[in-house]
Amino acid sequence: MYSIGDLSRRTGVKIPTIRYYEQMGLIAAPERSEGNQRRYEKRELERLAFIRHARDLGLSIESIRDLLALSQHPERPCGEADRIAKEHLVTVREKIAQLQKLERELERIVACNGDHTIGDCYVIRALADHSMCGTDH
Repeated sequence: MYSIGDLSRRTGVKIPTIRYYEQMGLIAAPERSEGNQRRYEKRELERLAFIRHARDLGLSIESIRDLLALSQHPERPCGEADRIAKEHLVTVREKIAQLQKLERELERIVACNGDHTIGDCYVIRALADHSMCGTDH
């Protein structure tokens, strides 16, 4: 049995986040000790590690909930899990493309060598006037 502090240390998930996951139903409400302390089993430690890894990959709570449900049926085909991961990959690629646009725009507006006054600073002017931007970002 593990305390909530043990769970936190072993998984790197903060205690308030563990409580949040309990409220969201991602991990079961634990048994309580005589001193009313939460006591978790190894199964919940493993489940929390799964959730932590999925969150590190940027998966939504809803996707994690679906994947956890799928993981309870190891005999089923993995098509649904693949679909969830592929949809997330599309989202990640879209975010990367957006970040690359932002990177290009920032490179463009900081291209001056900084020897101007603030009144002539292209960064300040570009931020004040969106029409000076080279792309829609």
